[in-house]
Amino acid sequence: MSHTLHFWRQTPLREMNAAQWEQLCDGCGLCCLNKLEDEDTGDIYLTRVACNLLDKCTARCSDYENRFSLAPDCIQITPELAETAEWLPSTCAYKRLAYGEPLLPWHPLVSGKEESLHEANRSISGKVIHESELGDWEHADFIITEEELLQKLKLHEVECSC
Repeated sequence: MSHTLHFWRQTPLREMNAAQWEQLCDGCGLCCLNKLEDEDTGDIYLTRVACNLLDKCTARCSDYENRFSLAPDCIQITPELAETAEWLPSTCAYKRLAYGEPLLPWHPLVSGKEESLHEANRSISGKVIHESELGDWEHADFIITEEELLQKLKLHEVECSC
């Protein structure tokens, strides 16, 4: 999994190579959720509506290589964004390292197990709907906090064996 043991402790975010950067993603899927911004206050609200490219069972992008052309609203996480984006979850490895905090015990780089974040109920696997499934509903009908979402049990409308 890791080219250099504990590279995230030794290498600043801005100096990581592409492989190291990609390994930091824990695969929770929280950054792939649609967010709403209050135009008056600038507050950002999380919804349980995900990008259509997100695999709702694995919480991973179904076409990662082409995501920017297929989902023009997809946001590339950068060191600058990790330092400034308040909407990134508090558990995000990029954000934690940007703020000098350690990775959490369930992070795959720490646990050594890819499935550890799912076992710790820290992923959106089975808990979201796709943008294309909104129908007559509004995004605002699906506002939820990060903690509420992560505490939710799997949704009945999610068809998968996750």
